[in-house]
Amino acid sequence: MEQISVIIIGAGNRGTSYATFMGQMPEQYKIVGVADADPARRKRMQAAHNTPEKNCFASWEEILAQPKMADVAVISTVDNMHYAPAMKAIELGYHLLLEKPVAQTAQECADIALAAKNKGVTVLVCHVLRYTPFFGTVKKLLMDKIIGEPVSVIHVEAVGNVHQSHSYIRGNWHSEKEATPMLLAKSCHDLDIIQWLLDKPCKSVQSFGSLTYFRKENAPEGAPVRCADGGCPIADTCPYNCIKLYYDNKKNEWFRGACTKNIAKGDVPTDEEVMEALRTTDYGLCVFQANNDVVDHQVVNMEFEGGITASFSMNCFNKGGRYLRIFGTEGEMFADVSTNQISVFTFQDRQTRDIPVEETEESILGGHGGGDIGIIKELYEYLSGNYTGYRAADIHTSVKNHFIGFSAELSRHNGTVESIDDFMKSYGFTNQYK
Repeated sequence: MEQISVIIIGAGNRGTSYATFMGQMPEQYKIVGVADADPARRKRMQAAHNTPEKNCFASWEEILAQPKMADVAVISTVDNMHYAPAMKAIELGYHLLLEKPVAQTAQECADIALAAKNKGVTVLVCHVLRYTPFFGTVKKLLMDKIIGEPVSVIHVEAVGNVHQSHSYIRGNWHSEKEATPMLLAKSCHDLDIIQWLLDKPCKSVQSFGSLTYFRKENAPEGAPVRCADGGCPIADTCPYNCIKLYYDNKKNEWFRGACTKNIAKGDVPTDEEVMEALRTTDYGLCVFQANNDVVDHQVVNMEFEGGITASFSMNCFNKGGRYLRIFGTEGEMFADVSTNQISVFTFQDRQTRDIPVEETEESILGGHGGGDIGIIKELYEYLSGNYTGYRAADIHTSVKNHFIGFSAELSRHNGTVESIDDFMKSYGFTNQYK
């Protein structure tokens, strides 16, 4: 297949990451346009990929008002800005690489999937964990029936207490209204992974969870609204003291860059910029007095076709990481993302053995453990028309897995057990994946 031309809509961290990997594959990809409200981000993207000035725009509306200029549009805007540019790009005939979550509501997700089907364009959703060597190994082991047929799964997403404070209390995903519920903003990765590994449709779901700890009533007496205001009685011992996390820790370039909005520009923030951000933005708020409403812990119980059960637990009261245990008819598997270790116990010989996993220089945060480069490589193969892989999450598969999350939220709020078949039918989908 010939070189694929690409426009980037949203040149923040995710858009920059995908564009960077595309730039490393010049025979496969060419970045020909960019849209972002930040002129520094646009300029950086333009310079990195030699993009024509006439194809650089300040908004998705502007770039999509032009005649179709590329084969693929990468949509990596913030969560609440996926729907409109996706629908317009599909209308223009672009194939899409669409950042997750697909959209904020089940109806918007359905609209995008059905629009892509009607237009005949391809939409690949960025469920990048599928493309990591780690989860690829787990999937291959299950395909090879190393533990027989899966019967039950326990999957844990340990968000990490500091990650929670950064992204889901002070950061872009602190509000369900402004972004999406935690299950979609953070854990649609995990719901997708569970369904992908089991390779069967989910039939029913039940969920419990709440925002329990990071609430105003749990603030220490006398604590200021902002850490930078001083006078906090637990400032020396609080693990969420933003002065320690963002200002004092000079090595934490991720946090410092995020709070000053320098991360996608490639600039190194100064102490003055960091302190100004802590005095004026949500990154400086006391974690007990912020504007957050997303849950800090949640469990989701699922029943899949054939009576297979799965339990997913998301909570932030931990160091951080993901791990899962899969119980099969002929053995069990334990897989820990944090340590990159997979072990298998088989009933026949009563032996436990470790399974090697390809090492990657990318952490699960920076590059998603090899998933970012993986999806860019696979996108090219997927668009070739001769795809033989098993990792790709097309829009219809992704939306159906999103529906598990939306159904779980209905259950959590209403105290019900939700039928996934009924939920999908209400949006014009059948609960089949093949």
